[in-house]
Amino acid sequence: MQLMELVPDFELPATGSQRFRLTALHGAPLVLYFYPKDATPGCTDEGLQFKALYKQFCHLKCTILGISRDSIASHERFKGKMEFPFELLSDEEEKACTLFGVMKQKNMYGKQVRGIERSTFVIDTVGRLRREWRGVSVPGHAQEVLDFVKSL
Repeated sequence: MQLMELVPDFELPATGSQRFRLTALHGAPLVLYFYPKDATPGCTDEGLQFKALYKQFCHLKCTILGISRDSIASHERFKGKMEFPFELLSDEEEKACTLFGVMKQKNMYGKQVRGIERSTFVIDTVGRLRREWRGVSVPGHAQEVLDFVKSL
């Protein structure tokens, strides 16, 4: 997917017994952040950074959604424990992961494993991809995303 290209519609289950559909959120900016696994140190830190800036994103009418391959049950526990004010989407079938090209071979404890490359995407009010970050380093990332959303 190229910048300024319309993101194809997709639907995924979300926490709070909801279903997420991309086109339902047109009209406001959207941040989709893909992370490898619930309740791991880096993923927890990333979620907490977005939580800390959540009110500023809301002021910009921007929705934040986290996506991983974990189940909804896992997401509900993670979201509840961390008190995330935003929903988490379950992509067990890798629909969105494939669409955004975030599945990669990674080296974990000396073994090659297939997993999500930490990545964030900003989609504008009409559904166009406006910015992407791949291979994200967590410290300061949520602030960088917020600064970009402010520029839209």
